[in-house]
Amino acid sequence: MTTYINVQQLRFLWPEGERVFDGLDAVFSDGRTALIGDNGTGKSTLLKLVAGLLEPESGTISASGLIEYLPQELPLRLGDTVSDLLGIAGKRRALAAIEAGDADEANFNVIGEDWDFLDRSRVVLDELGLDHVDFDRTVGTLSGGESMLVGLAGRLVRRPDVLLLDEPSNNLDGSARKRLYQAIRRFNGTLVVVSHDRALLEHVDAVAELYKGRIRVFEGNYSVYEQAIEAEQEAAARAVRDARQDLTRQKKELIAARTQNDKGASSWRREQARGGTPKILLNAKKNAGEVSSAKLLNAKLEDVAEARDRLDEAEESLRDDGGINIDLPETSVSTHRDIVILKGLKVSDLYGEGLGLHLRGPERVAVTGDNGAGKTTLLRAIADAARVPHGFLTQRLELLDDDASVLDNVRAKAPDAAEKLLRTRLARFGMRRDSVFQLVSTLSGGQRLRAALATVLSSQPAPQLLLLDEPTNNLDMSSIRQLQQALTAFQGALVVVSHDEAFLDGLGLTRRVELTRGEGIAVDVPVAAGV
Repeated sequence: MTTYINVQQLRFLWPEGERVFDGLDAVFSDGRTALIGDNGTGKSTLLKLVAGLLEPESGTISASGLIEYLPQELPLRLGDTVSDLLGIAGKRRALAAIEAGDADEANFNVIGEDWDFLDRSRVVLDELGLDHVDFDRTVGTLSGGESMLVGLAGRLVRRPDVLLLDEPSNNLDGSARKRLYQAIRRFNGTLVVVSHDRALLEHVDAVAELYKGRIRVFEGNYSVYEQAIEAEQEAAARAVRDARQDLTRQKKELIAARTQNDKGASSWRREQARGGTPKILLNAKKNAGEVSSAKLLNAKLEDVAEARDRLDEAEESLRDDGGINIDLPETSVSTHRDIVILKGLKVSDLYGEGLGLHLRGPERVAVTGDNGAGKTTLLRAIADAARVPHGFLTQRLELLDDDASVLDNVRAKAPDAAEKLLRTRLARFGMRRDSVFQLVSTLSGGQRLRAALATVLSSQPAPQLLLLDEPTNNLDMSSIRQLQQALTAFQGALVVVSHDEAFLDGLGLTRRVELTRGEGIAVDVPVAAGV
């Protein structure tokens, strides 16, 4: 059966008045489609509308068959069991009652025709690498990544026709992500996934970009999409250059026409002053010249206006990535400066011996490993032992005060700095004019990251060590590129925990510390060694 999602003339407004969609049209067909776009464009909102969790102001949404939706954050109750999270707890109780001899019709109604639900649930869990997870295990004993995978398993067990996934790879380690990708490839039906995970985006059949309130679909994976956008932007840049040159030429021709008109008027006055020409003939020549000049000037004015319209249209097609530009020489650190010296550190109960770590100079270090291996614990230990001023961006960016403005957050870390200097620095992070007075609680994920970076890097004293824990979670692709740009310009030492290999590859790493959970060892290698 062919499956689909059809959105027509969708309009949606948040209760506080923020317009999200105004006449949105979209069609998602059979296969795997990535829904991408900048933070705040409405990707998650669209998934919730399709899932029926939100009501549109107007317009229609139709979809085939059963729809299942996996949100970014699962609503978890720690006392619930894996069966509850899978959605089979009621069926298990009914099956147990039937097997114990209870012939109550209600038990049979609960199960319906789904007699293989237990076997199917076990198979799906095993395929997701959760063969060690028992149905009666409580949610509170699961890691964040395991909870997300169990939540996905529950959706897959119900065999939906349409599957909606919102940032499903967040909190998953490398091996869990690979199992997620396999599950996505196996799914038969219409799958729409919102994700910033580059590796995941290579497994889709199409990319739907939500941009300026409209959706465009590009056939192929994210690499194909990137190539298409790059070609578009190159063409747009050429069109802007040509339009600017044309506008300059039209303006010059307008000036020349005005000059010619002035010369004609001067010639008539000189001829009038000399006399000898009959007045009727002189006036006729004047009128003819004025009419001709007026036509020429009007034509040139129209040419200039049309050239300006063409430039405006060309510039409209040129995207502004809102880049982050930082140049903070006070963050630089000597190559011989000891940053951190750790000995005998216990980052996990899995390690029989403590870990040792010595950071020196402007090293750029990636910390990787499975969930539960102790990556965040290691970051905290580095922060506690740092011998230079440092900044720590946690996963949830707790350093920001949600009830304060962006400017007030920065000012709190640099109380002696002049407001003009702080606003100049915020502008270099893409936060200009009135946006600096915006409450942090109202910011998108990408804006929060900008505010956090600006706050940390404007601190007094300036940090010479920057620690980041999964900084790309919930960021759109544009924000991730901007973060890479900012971190590349940072002149101090850098330690980053991330499962996003594409992001790490763009940071110019000098070293990798891998916490290998299963073997209880830590691998510490220079990137140059190619390990």
